[in-house]
Amino acid sequence: MSNTFRNLKGTKDVLPNESYRWQYLENYIHNFFMKYGYQEIRTPSFENSELFLRSIGKETDIVSKEMYSWIDQGNNNLTLRPELTAPVVRSFIQHQLGKQNKCHKLYYLGSLYRRERPQKGRLRQFKQFGIEAFGSEFPEQDVEVISMAFLLYDSLNIKDLTIKINSIGSKESRLEYTKELQKYFKAHIKQLTDISKRRIEENPLRILDTKIDFEIDLVKNAPKICDFLNSQDKEHFNRVLELLKSLKIPYQVDDYLVRGLDYYSKTVFEIQTNSLGSQNALCGGGRYDYLVEELGGNNMPAMGFAAGLERLLM
Repeated sequence: MSNTFRNLKGTKDVLPNESYRWQYLENYIHNFFMKYGYQEIRTPSFENSELFLRSIGKETDIVSKEMYSWIDQGNNNLTLRPELTAPVVRSFIQHQLGKQNKCHKLYYLGSLYRRERPQKGRLRQFKQFGIEAFGSEFPEQDVEVISMAFLLYDSLNIKDLTIKINSIGSKESRLEYTKELQKYFKAHIKQLTDISKRRIEENPLRILDTKIDFEIDLVKNAPKICDFLNSQDKEHFNRVLELLKSLKIPYQVDDYLVRGLDYYSKTVFEIQTNSLGSQNALCGGGRYDYLVEELGGNNMPAMGFAAGLERLLM
């Protein structure tokens, strides 16, 4: 038996005695999103590596440690997709969808690849589903996306759901906040890991997303971005909270929630459950008003979320 092949670390075979659960859930997700007027988009499993370097951010864990990248025989630098927003945006720009309609509502369901430390609910090849809504800068769009995510889990009778929400502001607000964060972390530089020391200059907001215990304690006393939002950003966020309240969708404002990717702006959120132990995040997302333009398209506001299928099955 020692010479037989086995599946690679961080991958999993779905056998017939459990594949019916996957099929049920995948069909449920397709029907749920179509009911809300979202259309499916499918993108290739690998893309030009530069797409992820420019969109996700070089100082993120995904880009610095987790991507499966290689150079092919044609000297192209390629990467198995580690997330799906950037490929959807690339496709949106390439096929000029923005010229066809003012608004586009898309959903996806597909495999992703990250070289993470495998653990319960977190594999190296995993499946994600999510939505991307292009064309509306209004808070009502944020609320539609957040409420759809919440209602999907709620409709599957998942208990103990919590929505954590924050605003990380527009570029202007974040510029002032970034300066204050740099000052704060430089004053405590001896208490930071080498990675966080590097992030002080590159993107100090990334430090707020730390998973290191002693850094988490440091973050608790860091300046809060809510104190640096301009009047437009505050108005947008307050309206999002008002609308969620009117829909009776429960939320908690988390002043240090930033999400793990660099392309987010304004509203960010996460849905968590207490029934999963330490891997408590079911889905996350937010607004990314600058990404389409940064990847070569026109100025196009957008909002979305992504969720792991394995966590949902658990």
